[in-house]
Amino acid sequence: MKIIGIGKNYVNDTSEIAAIKTGAQTIFTKPDSTLVTGNKDIEFPAITNQLAYEVELVAKIGKRGKAIALNDAESYISELAVGIDYTAKDVLAASRENKGPWALAKGFDGASPMSEFKPVSEFSDLSAIDFDLKINGEQKQVGTTSLMIYSFAEIIAYVSSFMTLEAGDLIFTGTPASGTGLVVKGDHLQAAIEGELLLDFKMV
Repeated sequence: MKIIGIGKNYVNDTSEIAAIKTGAQTIFTKPDSTLVTGNKDIEFPAITNQLAYEVELVAKIGKRGKAIALNDAESYISELAVGIDYTAKDVLAASRENKGPWALAKGFDGASPMSEFKPVSEFSDLSAIDFDLKINGEQKQVGTTSLMIYSFAEIIAYVSSFMTLEAGDLIFTGTPASGTGLVVKGDHLQAAIEGELLLDFKMV
């Protein structure tokens, strides 16, 4: 099972999309050992002092595909969840100094907490899904898929042109353009899709 992340995939206003959309998507991968499910609390990682959160919708691939056509790409999604893509910002900065990869900054244990899944059939329009993140009861991020630069279908078509997608693969599809920040030990994170609380855990 692969975990694929999409970077810089949201804007604050749809008027911004045309100027940004070049076709070259920012793609990275994370090991499956980053996953935390079942709303388990997460131990704050000892490898960082700057742990940044990004709330994202997660698409699960339901069937195998390679070089998937854009007009067929949505049919490869079986379920959706909400998750957090954590980044160790200080580790990332140190890696970038030497033009290194993102692997350690995003691939540590606990870097991908994720909710239970909902069948994609429950969503009538994948381009109009609302989601949000609260920390300690305070709204931090609010997103809607209408502000995605690259849609679910465009992501799947692009990624599958490079690598075969297998049933069970997960795609973190990008975070809202504003509201990201740092978490500390003791923070309580709650993320919802369409107002339904699905992800609920603490940093311990």
